Amino acid sequence: MNALNRREFLAQSTSCAAHVALAAIAMPPALRAMWANAPLGPIVAREPFGSLEKVADGIWALISTPLTGDRSTLSNGGIIMGRTGVLAIEGFNTPAGATWLAMRSKELTGRWPTHVALTHYHSDHANGVAGYSLPAEKIDMRATEATRSLVLEKNLPADASRTDALNDVTYFSSTAPTLIDLGGRTVRVVPRSGHTSSDVSLEVDDPSVVFCGDLVWNAMVPNYVDAVPSQLSKSSRALRRQKSTIYVPGHGALAKEAEFDRYLAMIDEVERAAKAAHEKGQTAAEAGATYSLPAALGEWTLFNKVFFERAFAAWYRELDKR
Repeated sequence: MNALNRREFLAQSTSCAAHVALAAIAMPPALRAMWANAPLGPIVAREPFGSLEKVADGIWALISTPLTGDRSTLSNGGIIMGRTGVLAIEGFNTPAGATWLAMRSKELTGRWPTHVALTHYHSDHANGVAGYSLPAEKIDMRATEATRSLVLEKNLPADASRTDALNDVTYFSSTAPTLIDLGGRTVRVVPRSGHTSSDVSLEVDDPSVVFCGDLVWNAMVPNYVDAVPSQLSKSSRALRRQKSTIYVPGHGALAKEAEFDRYLAMIDEVERAAKAAHEKGQTAAEAGATYSLPAALGEWTLFNKVFFERAFAAWYRELDKR
């Protein structure tokens, strides 16, 4: 294997993939198993890297369990079926992960995916898009223009098959929702930002299901490496619905209202602590090294202290501009 150059190392070490890898070091084996076995719906397929859960009729969520060591997918994703089309969500960490989801689509719906949507550019959500390039199948690849550009610019090492898969992309609007008509089922794609500069959420109204991308992480402190924290908070809150909803986070188990609200409380607490540390003149490294979440927020076991340093550093960047 060729050694990574410095630029490639930095790109990979600050990704969500690296963030999850660090979490795996800190998480006790028993809690890894609990995450892998906490479905909200029937499991229709299971692999070492994740489980495919039925969320509703014609909607399935892939819940990745990378803490087992298998990094084929890393992020969550899913399948949404209509009468005339099938949407696969996320490109995952490897082409093998995307191909696996495409094969499950064929088994469950009778169709290969007709559409693929990326929620943002990070490698664990996008690097495997070439796995959807199945023989004789024309797939409508969807992403924001910024997501495509950032995948090609930042996700290293570069890969010719990934570039080919992204040659013909239908862009989501960066200013208004885009509708994907799958025949009797419409998916609303909403431009957002906060985790990165080009996040989108994918939303179904009936049944109420929201694929959040990395704007929401369940029971894991999110990766703030590209974050604008105030925008992350705003965008995450905008996903919260008042009716019963299944939220598919970018990482972690499926969430309902209680888990979603706990996540919002956690990012609020990180904001409060970061602002207080900034006011005291502490560095992000100093503050992050000594910080822990209040016990009242419950177990947040998927973390390494560097996560808090990154979160504080993101807040410092924003506060220093004010």
